[in-house]
Amino acid sequence: MPTVDLHTHSTFSDGTWTPEEVVHAALKRGVQVLALTDHDTTDGVAQAQALARERNLRFVTGVEISTKDHDHLHFTGYNIDVTNPEFQQFLAANRTARQGRIKQVIAQLQAAGVDLSEQDVFSRAANTVSRAHVADALRAKGFVPSRQAAFRKYLLEGQPGYVPAIGVSAVEAIKHIKKAGGLAVIAHPGLVSDHWDFPAWVEAGLDGIEVYYPAHSFAMRQELTYLADRYGLFITAGSDFHGPRGGKTVAPGMPLPKNHFDRLLSKLF
Repeated sequence: MPTVDLHTHSTFSDGTWTPEEVVHAALKRGVQVLALTDHDTTDGVAQAQALARERNLRFVTGVEISTKDHDHLHFTGYNIDVTNPEFQQFLAANRTARQGRIKQVIAQLQAAGVDLSEQDVFSRAANTVSRAHVADALRAKGFVPSRQAAFRKYLLEGQPGYVPAIGVSAVEAIKHIKKAGGLAVIAHPGLVSDHWDFPAWVEAGLDGIEVYYPAHSFAMRQELTYLADRYGLFITAGSDFHGPRGGKTVAPGMPLPKNHFDRLLSKLF
C-alpha cells in the first residue's frame, strides 16, 4: 500500500523539526507524497520543497488554517500559490490574531497564579505562535511533564488558560484557499464530527477529506469514505506529524489504498 503524508508541521509553526528534518524523516519512512502544512504560514515550504526535489520526492505546497468554529476544525490547502499577495496577507492576519489569543491565554494563566511570561512563550515561536508553545513553556518551567499534560491541566476548555478559538469561519477558510489556486481539504474531521456541515463546505469549494488519520477508527474511515463518495471529494492521508516531542506520531507517513492514491496523484500533479 502506498505511503503518503499530506499533514506535517515544522518549526515554522508548532512542530519540533525543521522543514528539512521533516523531509528526511519522510524519506526514511518511504513516504511517496509529502506536504508541509504549517499553521497559518507557508514560510517553511521553500526549504522543504528544495530538498524534496533534490531527493526526487513528490512534494505538495501546503498550509493548515484554523477556524473560529471549533478548536479542531481546520482545513489544509494544497498546491496553493505561496506567492499570492492576498493569501499571504490573510495568513499574516491570522498569525496576528493568534498572537492576541496567546497573550490572553498567558494573562489568564498569570491571573491564576502561574509564573509564565510572554517572553517564555513567544521566544519559542519562530513564526506562527500557538497554544503548543504555551504548553512547551509550561513544561520547560516544570509545571507539567509534557505538552499533552499542559493542555489537560491548563489549556483545554474549562481550564484557567482556555481562550476560545479565533480566526475565520470554515467557509471563509475554504474560500481563501480556493482564491489562492489551492485544493481545500478538511483536516482530521473525525475530531469534529459534531460540527460537520459538508453541504455548506462543498458549496464553498471543498475538494477533499482527510480520511486516513491516526485518531480515526475503522468506522470513522468508513463514514468519511461514504461522504467523500457522496460529495465527489478526493481522499487524503496525513499523520499530523509534529516531530518526536510534538505529542503526535513519532514518524511521518500514513498508508493510503491504491485506488485513493491514484486519484490523489491525478488531483495534485
